[in-house]
Amino acid sequence: QDGLKRCLAEFRQQLAWVERLDMASGQAADPASQSASNKDAVDPENDFQREMSFYRQAQAAVLEALPRLRKLQVPTRRPDDYFAEMAKSDQQMQKIRQKLKSKQEAMERSEKAKQLRAMRKYGKKVQTEILQRRQKEKKNMLNAVKKYQKGLSDKLDFLDEEQTPSQGNKKGSASQRIKKGPNAKRRYKNQKFGFGGKKKGSKWNTKESFNDVSGFQAKVAHNKGPGKAGKGGKKALNKRPGKRARQKMKSRAR
Repeated sequence: QDGLKRCLAEFRQQLAWVERLDMASGQAADPASQSASNKDAVDPENDFQREMSFYRQAQAAVLEALPRLRKLQVPTRRPDDYFAEMAKSDQQMQKIRQKLKSKQEAMERSEKAKQLRAMRKYGKKVQTEILQRRQKEKKNMLNAVKKYQKGLSDKLDFLDEEQTPSQGNKKGSASQRIKKGPNAKRRYKNQKFGFGGKKKGSKWNTKESFNDVSGFQAKVAHNKGPGKAGKGGKKALNKRPGKRARQKMKSRAR
């Protein structure tokens, strides 16, 4: 105890109160409830009551210190023309503003990227559905064309399906939108180039073509046709004379 009193005397400053401005007081009375003034009524585990007790104690100290300051003629209000220098410099505040701005822009970019990913995902899904539908329609049309070419079907309903809804929205009369079959240019190209699809192996023999011998010609197959046997054929008539025979013909003409 003697040592504590000696240490207290060493760091205690014997100055006037206006230089120290220290206050020791209890809590201010709560107008709504008198329980806050009782120390035993404050539950230390209750955060709200604990913070309110600190607030009431600070309020009591202020209410006790203000009359003493006015008595000593110490101003307690800030003048209207008071200029307080900021604790942080303008450069540091500018850096903080730029950091906050960059953080906000990054959040906006992240939100936009999230929306774009969602839109791209939805668009990709729609595009995949459209491609699958087009492939299915093309496959059905090709199957109908093959059946028509093989004589298995005599209906040309698959030509009407080429009229898509997007083409029906174009300007024109109702008869043009309900036009059946391709036009002349399309028919010519179909006849010249085919309908697309698989080209490789299109001339391979099938079981039906192998058994079909209706177009077989023995003379042509065995090189016995006209102009191919003997010297009196068509090739013999069109055969050019040799060089020596042509020279003799020239000498006789002279």
